[in-house]
Amino acid sequence: MAPRLVVTPGDPRGIGPEVAARALRAFAITHPAADVSLLGPEGPLSLDELDALAESHRSAADAVASATVAARSIERGVRLALDGAVHAVVTAPLHKPSLHDAGWPVPGQTEMLAGLAGVEHVGMLMAAERTRLESPLRVLLVTTHLALRDVPDALTATRLIDQIVVLDRALRDDWGIDDPRIGVCALNPHASDGGLFGDEEARVYAPALRQLRARGVSVFGPLPADTVFSRALSGSFHAVAAPYHDVGMAAFKTVSFGSGVNVTLGLPFVRTSPDHGTAFDIAGTGRADPSSMLQALTLAHRLAQNRFDTTSADV
Repeated sequence: MAPRLVVTPGDPRGIGPEVAARALRAFAITHPAADVSLLGPEGPLSLDELDALAESHRSAADAVASATVAARSIERGVRLALDGAVHAVVTAPLHKPSLHDAGWPVPGQTEMLAGLAGVEHVGMLMAAERTRLESPLRVLLVTTHLALRDVPDALTATRLIDQIVVLDRALRDDWGIDDPRIGVCALNPHASDGGLFGDEEARVYAPALRQLRARGVSVFGPLPADTVFSRALSGSFHAVAAPYHDVGMAAFKTVSFGSGVNVTLGLPFVRTSPDHGTAFDIAGTGRADPSSMLQALTLAHRLAQNRFDTTSADV
């Protein structure tokens, strides 16, 4: 059974519709037998209907109406996935402030998807299966969109355990890796240097990693941020668990800008998205790069095949 994918348009005022259309055309060449369809708030869309949708919303410039299109399309995609009609949902970018104004008070698509699917523990993974250095890099953000001052309180042992368990399961089930190795990035410089620069490594990380190892999870660390990503790129780890948004994203986008994919872990279906935003300033100009959207489609197809079909288990 081949995996079935749906693609949602994102905020139609942005570049989502055009990168989706261009990526779908390219994907059809590399994966001619793939079962992929566009999905709007009312149901399937043709490429011509997608173009018309984007043009009408750019002309109207109604933020709430556009955010509603994005959100309703995601809701429809999730319903199809929960019903077993599709295996993966690939979402184009939406605009978080407009989403709030339209009545969806969530930090972003990750949290929205978790709520729609009724899942307590999800993870935000940034994945580049081929970086500028050729090797893959996968980075889990243990905490996501928080002010930096709020990170130490949010980074509890329980959160570390829950997030890394979700990551370990995804690497096994979706990536087909039998014994994934996970590097755990420290919070403080030099992993605190024995307590000189904070106590989180001893107080929070140490008990969490002991529990994870007792559960059979291969974790290494806590490791300083200035070495853990390089070690992952050299093949020491299949993924890195980063304690907060920017320490993970700075390393990730440095080596993968334009080819990265946002993957929501822990859902009963596969969900991917490009690693960029709506880019309203260039929407409709033809300048938007569809590379990340194409990678999101390609990775969603691969992960769904591994999880639901198990005919492919490449790493």
